Amino acid sequence: MSDSGELRVAAMSPEVVIGELDANLGRIREAIAVAAGRGARLIVLPELATSGYVFEDRAEAERLALTRDDPRWDAVREVIPEGTVVVVGYAETAGERLYNTAAVLTSDERLADYRKSHLWGAEKLVFESGSEAGIVVDAPFGRLGVALCYDNEFPEVPRRLALAGADVLALPVNWPLVPRPEGEHAPELIQAMAAARSSRLPVVIADRCGAERGVDWTDGTAIIDEQGWIVAFRAVTGATAVLSLGAAREKSLPPHNDLFADRRADLY
Repeated sequence: MSDSGELRVAAMSPEVVIGELDANLGRIREAIAVAAGRGARLIVLPELATSGYVFEDRAEAERLALTRDDPRWDAVREVIPEGTVVVVGYAETAGERLYNTAAVLTSDERLADYRKSHLWGAEKLVFESGSEAGIVVDAPFGRLGVALCYDNEFPEVPRRLALAGADVLALPVNWPLVPRPEGEHAPELIQAMAAARSSRLPVVIADRCGAERGVDWTDGTAIIDEQGWIVAFRAVTGATAVLSLGAAREKSLPPHNDLFADRRADLY
């Protein structure tokens, strides 16, 4: 990060093949290396990127799950440059419990693991729900918010993270393609744009493309700035952009307004 608060970020969408755990980890490593070569200091990969998403049943998810201390994470971390943070979704096994989790990694430590709290559709048949509505992590460049997919469709989540001091939100997703009017963005992307604008909270979204077991993905990989505008979108090799964390941290709207101070929580 420069003195001006600029942060180069990347949202990557490597091929994810359900059932190919080790091959997926290899493709994740390759995507991290590509993004790092572009100078990205924050790299976000999709939800459940290590396993795939459309499980036949819980047993299949368990076979494709990783523990937090699985030695295969070392091979992922060794391609992360110093000072860079990677957020990647995986199926986490913890004893007899199974979570849809995002790992927050640097080259030399595991900063956090966020367990998804809002489960979508058949996820409820596979995973337990996490106990937090997103998290905020201290990162080398500032304060990083982390949530997963459906979490962000509840306006309380990105607002909560912004109020907790998040400078940027990492959002791994698997957005199933849904019908929409010609020329319109996906509804999940519109919601993310609105949330970013409401709290001046930039969002880095890593989505899937293609299809998996009959589910078409939205291909909604995007980077949204603090004003709610898409500044990078749907690049085949990943979306990269420079965000201004200085602008994101400035919540005042001269001459008379402030996004947080003007809230009337006593009326809500």
